[in-house]
Amino acid sequence: WQQVLGLPQVGVQDNFFEIGGHSLRATTLVAMMQKELGVDIPLRAVFQEPTIEQMAHMIEGRESFAYSTIPAVEPRSSYPVSSAQKRLYILSQMEGGELSYNMPGVMTVEGALDRERLEETFRRLIRRHESLRTGFELVDGQLVQRIYEDVAFAVEYEQASEEKSAELIREFVRPFDLKQAPLLRVGLIEMEQDRHMLLFDMHHVISDGASMSLFIREFVQLYEGTELPPLRIQYKDYAAWQRTDVQSARIRKQEAYWLDVFRSETPVLELPTDYARPAVRSFRGHTFEFVIGSQKSERLRALAAQTGSTLFMVLLAAYTTLLAKYSGQEDIVVGTPIAGRRHADLEPIVGMFVNTLAIRTAPVGEKTLHAYVQEVKETALRAYENQDYPFEQLIETLDVKRDGSRNPLFDTMFVLQNTEHEELSIEGLTFTPYPSEQNAAKFDLTLSAVEKDGEIACIIEYASSLYKQETIIRMAQHFEQLIDGMVENPQTKLSLLEIVTPQEKAQILNVFNDTAADYPREKTIHQLFEE
Repeated sequence: WQQVLGLPQVGVQDNFFEIGGHSLRATTLVAMMQKELGVDIPLRAVFQEPTIEQMAHMIEGRESFAYSTIPAVEPRSSYPVSSAQKRLYILSQMEGGELSYNMPGVMTVEGALDRERLEETFRRLIRRHESLRTGFELVDGQLVQRIYEDVAFAVEYEQASEEKSAELIREFVRPFDLKQAPLLRVGLIEMEQDRHMLLFDMHHVISDGASMSLFIREFVQLYEGTELPPLRIQYKDYAAWQRTDVQSARIRKQEAYWLDVFRSETPVLELPTDYARPAVRSFRGHTFEFVIGSQKSERLRALAAQTGSTLFMVLLAAYTTLLAKYSGQEDIVVGTPIAGRRHADLEPIVGMFVNTLAIRTAPVGEKTLHAYVQEVKETALRAYENQDYPFEQLIETLDVKRDGSRNPLFDTMFVLQNTEHEELSIEGLTFTPYPSEQNAAKFDLTLSAVEKDGEIACIIEYASSLYKQETIIRMAQHFEQLIDGMVENPQTKLSLLEIVTPQEKAQILNVFNDTAADYPREKTIHQLFEE
């Protein structure tokens, strides 16, 4: 627990979720217990028995489970891809999607930066992780990954003023040729002697959020001269293991779960938009940021504790309720990403492990909020337990009718960012994230939230071909209004929770309804009409 939660001390009666635990950490805990204790416990057990004392009693009577490691495959010229890589390869080939799956970042670096050591550190990371030496190509109609022994890599170096550097940052993010390894690009702009901009960009097909944290951690260790232990397996071994019989038996069981969830016709979310939906989906987008204050955030966490759920589950209940009120629909599907590293062997590997879960909820007006949160918790837990079934395979198996103007299965995502974020800190150097404008939207709407200093910072990424910014600002206000109602009285029915803000009510009553007009009272209606 100390390792998973990053705490120096844990008591046997501490509740996992009250001392920093969440679904992602619970998944890591289960994977480590499999490896270290030889017990296979379901994820929901962490929610049902959330203290060490309860957990110890639960695993006492369980038969031990033979932990099996992921085997390394023999060397060959090319290897099969994972289902996540296949999905991202297809998506990035779509018109307009060329930049949607880039993972760029910019940092201001202050201090005496050693350029040669910086470049050598990146080279060592590329030698260490095969994912950073991987290219993708079609062979006889099949997508394969090729791993190269050596790849050419150099940091793109420029000298520029602060004003000019903004333009260079915009030009830095450009499409990758997926055949050409490394699918990683690094730039350094020197603005003055001890002030630089560090730019990096990676393609999502070889990386994900947890990989970025790992990458940063190892970058710091290597730059400072630490020797890292060799890796036993690489991403290609995971991709091959994903196809083995042991896995396929588990996957068939999970497939049955997902087919049952979507056995009835899948609803299409009909939200009101500002512009008509284009015939072919556009990836152009913008973002709007807002913050849920510390007092409200605290009450949301308290609601999670009362319902035995997590902040993710409470916020997902709020978001689906908002969508129900906007659309008038009571059958809502929202996508959410899941880290996908359920095996302890995958912890030190850079690669694309994330899977997407299509969470189907029923925010029916007659339900109380408390009961609905419980229902969302159960739905989310069952989805987590069946998280290995690839999303792309689900779409193929369901034979979803493809519509060029929409995403398959859902048009909106909800993300609670709880990947362990590594701080980039090297002695003598100060790294500060540099905000950069994002102009791509993979979905109609994506609501992302992250806990920060007791508050919840939220970002809505939206398709600018559908929505104006003022509509999204109003949506954020409605979301906050809904949360106010939820924390005030969790026993309220969903239909009674309001989204209209007090300011809007005043506008409706006093401005829109200010219809008094003077007219000649001594004349009849037909006389006035004739005139």
